[in-house]
Amino acid sequence: MPLDRMLHNLIKWQRADGPPTPVRELTVEEARERYLRNAIRPRSAGGGPHAAVSTADRTVDSADGSSFRVRVYTPESDEGRVLTYLHGGGWSLGDVDSHDWACRTAALSLGAVVVSVDYRRAPEFPYPTPLHDAMTAARWTSRCFPGRDHVIAGDSAGANMALGVALDARDTGDVEFAGQLLIYPVVDPTLRFASNSACAEGYLLSVDDLACHYDQYLPDPRRRSDPAVDLLNADLRNLPPTVIATAEFDPLHDEGVELAEKLRATGVPVRHVPGPGLVHGYFLMQDIVPAASTCARLVLDELAAVLSPERGAKPVPFG
Repeated sequence: MPLDRMLHNLIKWQRADGPPTPVRELTVEEARERYLRNAIRPRSAGGGPHAAVSTADRTVDSADGSSFRVRVYTPESDEGRVLTYLHGGGWSLGDVDSHDWACRTAALSLGAVVVSVDYRRAPEFPYPTPLHDAMTAARWTSRCFPGRDHVIAGDSAGANMALGVALDARDTGDVEFAGQLLIYPVVDPTLRFASNSACAEGYLLSVDDLACHYDQYLPDPRRRSDPAVDLLNADLRNLPPTVIATAEFDPLHDEGVELAEKLRATGVPVRHVPGPGLVHGYFLMQDIVPAASTCARLVLDELAAVLSPERGAKPVPFG
């Protein structure tokens, strides 16, 4: 189907004075400020239905003796679920604030505690530090919220790490996941799918920006063949039931579809939610693009369907 009309107008407005400056031509601080400005628009997270979600920031000790922040979202309606959520942004942009609205929405829709992870970012902390923080956060969530259906989730680069965390949990047995949610995942460091895409430029995420993010996250090109990076060639057997969301006008679309097919081939139950007419990043646009809101609700409904409906509410340890 054609690009959603509201997204078409949004992109046209953003490019009225020419294409946006490529990420590689900005300082890290400039790129982060631009990403956050685009992600956080005037909205009333403290009012309306989101008032039914309380938050608390916590500090988690990392494996290397440092620490990082997590933000815990607790909805009034509790279905006995918990998500460890890893934000997108190319491993170098984004934080718990940029994804606050999306995490509140997920907590409400699923009746789930959501633990949003403020992992350390590239280029200051390249691979594998962000991934190790994600693994540590998942273990922290498991300890703090035992007995719940635990989902590892993320969007874009966060989905890349979510899958890496699921692989580690499978191999170590440290965490048991009831499911994983991968929203427009980044899984092909060769960029062979993205570079051949008709959406390589002009749809909010460009292949050039994607390549720059990979360079920042993986300054040593030899690490691009690591299973936690080259996920299409990783051993994908025995992973939890998976919901994969893609967007039609996204350079990552084809690799997301390929990942779904590879997971199914190994016997992993997969629910693929296409995003007709949508672009990369639509999960953060739910309050301004009706089509994005509709698709995001469908994604969360599909995740709810893979979780056990018989689970009762569990007490939340943080008041």
